[in-house]
Amino acid sequence: MSIEEFLVEWRSASPTVLVHTSGSTGSPKPLWVEKRRMEASARITCDFLQLHAGDTALLCMSLDYIAGKMMVVRSLVRQLRLITVEPSGHPLASISEPIDFAAMVPLQVYNSLQVPEERHRLMQIRHLIIGGGAIDDQMAAELKSFPHAVWSTYGMTETLSHIALRRLSGPEASDCYTPFPSVSISQNDDGCLVIDAPTVHDGPLVTNDIVELIPSSSGSEGKASAPSFRILGRKDNVICSGGVKIQIEEVERMLRPHLSCPFLITKCKDAKFGEAVVLLTEATDVEPLRAACEQHLPRFWQPRHYLTVAHLPFTATGKPARSEAQQLAETGLL
Repeated sequence: MSIEEFLVEWRSASPTVLVHTSGSTGSPKPLWVEKRRMEASARITCDFLQLHAGDTALLCMSLDYIAGKMMVVRSLVRQLRLITVEPSGHPLASISEPIDFAAMVPLQVYNSLQVPEERHRLMQIRHLIIGGGAIDDQMAAELKSFPHAVWSTYGMTETLSHIALRRLSGPEASDCYTPFPSVSISQNDDGCLVIDAPTVHDGPLVTNDIVELIPSSSGSEGKASAPSFRILGRKDNVICSGGVKIQIEEVERMLRPHLSCPFLITKCKDAKFGEAVVLLTEATDVEPLRAACEQHLPRFWQPRHYLTVAHLPFTATGKPARSEAQQLAETGLL
């Protein structure tokens, strides 16, 4: 979708806009969302980041998804000066003017960090929000020294982009997400995050994200702040192997510092253990990976299978395509 096509849809008499989920855990699904709620979400973000009319905003993400659409809506609501570039892995390659606000996926940030000129431009962005995928420890460490505000976002299509942020740069850097003031959070019996964000979503939204809630603390005036949360992984990314519950994202997090080649953790059915851990990689020699897993993972977390694939599966927004990864494991190990 072009920006012209989206603006025609936005300015139409219809009170809703069609968006699609990212498809990280299955096929993308169409959703009709209310324009008034998108405007409310835009105001919340702009107010939090203190964006003002005339500030520059960079659109470098696809308008087929909520993240791209919301950049346009924020620009309309706050009268930001929108700069558009074709979505690509190097969104800053042709940018010469200062950017006050930009949203990117981790892959775009990673690529920009590798090119000195693009890295310098990235560092000059006053507010950079990163969403659509996990930010690994190495990238977080690089971003911590950035002079301006860098944020990791938490949200989904159903919440019309993010409802919580965590700071990645400066002394306020944290591994916990803080919800916006208009958002309440809780947990269900499975330990999954429950979101109550009435300005952007009708009724409580039960997520599949297993979280640890961080109790609120009292400030200098004795007022309790809202609780924050740390993401442990997705409920549907749990591997139950021999009675042990293994969180896929936790295994990947532990391995990232020790594996130089791209990889994904998934699972397959196992006659003895019920489910077994599988490591997918594009590397042809899996023995170094096996050695690293045996050295750095608990015994019951170690993959029982190592499978070389032509290409690791990712969605259009850069997230691991978990369903496709599991299917590759199931068929590849037959």
